Amino acid sequence: MEPISLTNNEQNSRDKELQAALSEQGEVPQHIAIIMDGNGRWAKSRGNIRSYGHKAGVDSVRDITEACAQIGVKYLTLYAFSTENWGRPKIEVNALMRLLASSLRKEAENLKENNIKLETIGQIGRFPKKCQRELQEAIDLTKDNDRLHLCLALSYSGRWDITEAVKKMAHRVKDGDIDPADIDDEMIGAHLSTADIPDPELIIRTSGEYRISNFLLWQLAYSELYITETFWPDFRRDELYKAIQSFQERDRRFGKLSDDTQKKSMNRYVQELTS
Repeated sequence: MEPISLTNNEQNSRDKELQAALSEQGEVPQHIAIIMDGNGRWAKSRGNIRSYGHKAGVDSVRDITEACAQIGVKYLTLYAFSTENWGRPKIEVNALMRLLASSLRKEAENLKENNIKLETIGQIGRFPKKCQRELQEAIDLTKDNDRLHLCLALSYSGRWDITEAVKKMAHRVKDGDIDPADIDDEMIGAHLSTADIPDPELIIRTSGEYRISNFLLWQLAYSELYITETFWPDFRRDELYKAIQSFQERDRRFGKLSDDTQKKSMNRYVQELTS
């Protein structure tokens, strides 16, 4: 596989060994979703304004995206801006919009060269025209890439996503395209903004908060959660590897019992009946 470079840093032997060890010891999640939290608190702890933390967080985005592509993750979804974030002070929101536009302009070609496809979910129409233009240009430029799908959740809300899916299905029922009795989990998923993206196996939240914060509410039904106290600007690949290792050590039963557990339970049940 072609080497990848988003950070402009040559991958060292230690990092290659860590990635190889992770790949050997278990399954690497195909889809990782991250709630990037703590930018403002990180900046405040250093005596700076909140927008300084958002700018520093871009370096973490590069490093994590690069590491995910190197280790074989196929989908990376980053919660970059929620619908609730519109309620922040106007000066901070404006700074975020400028940062988004400038970052996309700088990174689009880099994403293309490294075979990374950019996608977005959310109410993009609420963004300034300049941001929308930069987003669309980056999406168009990288649309044929397939090494890693980088999805930015922008002006996104899990409740909004589900509500929009319900509206779409309601229109189809009204038009006679579908019968209400045919609506099931699969059909609902097909009407969400993530219809073409598999559900995340692992969700990471930085800064130590124990909340989902209205993120991918339907899609996270069976995702493994990993919470770290680290603020997003300090979250780099070593922290990512810890999260993946934690994922690999878990027994993902999806509400069922493992074969061994079922056999043991059945044997005890039989013993109780025959004793």
